[in-house]
Amino acid sequence: MTKPVIIAIDGPAASGKGTLSERLAAHFDYAHLETGRLYRAVAAKLLAAGLTAPSEAQAAEVAQHLGDADLNSPHLYEEATGLMASKVSALGPVRAALLAFQHDFAGHPPGGKAGAVIDGRDIGTVVCPNADVKFFITAAPEIRAKRRVGQLQSRGAGAIYAAVLRDILERDALDTQRTNSPLRPSPDAHLLDTSDMTAEQVFAAALSWINKSR
Repeated sequence: MTKPVIIAIDGPAASGKGTLSERLAAHFDYAHLETGRLYRAVAAKLLAAGLTAPSEAQAAEVAQHLGDADLNSPHLYEEATGLMASKVSALGPVRAALLAFQHDFAGHPPGGKAGAVIDGRDIGTVVCPNADVKFFITAAPEIRAKRRVGQLQSRGAGAIYAAVLRDILERDALDTQRTNSPLRPSPDAHLLDTSDMTAEQVFAAALSWINKSR
């Protein structure tokens, strides 16, 4: 069996990695996994249970028993969920519980696809260190906050720019300073600062890099 092609995309919140991942997956007809959705599902389930300061054991228990309904919770993209996701993603037992799922997805992309595009915070450094192509997508916090406000408003949620920017800066600190799998670019990742780029420009740049690397 031919080894599936893996494209790893990392970056902070609202950097544009999700949009890029979806477009690349559609372009190449690869499977797509947004790993942040797994951590958001854990966070949403904890918050729904009233666990605003869960222990490692409580968070790990939830991570081990995620279902389809959890991955499609209407609360996944609320700011409170995102902040909790950054907190639980720093917990070793939670990461261990979800790592097996991610490894299986990369090694055996659903639907018999020839490859997978996986985005998150530690795909190129931890989950798929041998990925065929790696990207690290970033943008200025102020730009990312504006994007997130637009995303939230498009989903019918109210959003205040100052509060969203504060949450993004807090999440950046949590993601980059955690002991377990901190957010950082892999040495062999292609860096893309999307601050002044449209989604079309980001896609074109990434596609050009992939074609050159083949």
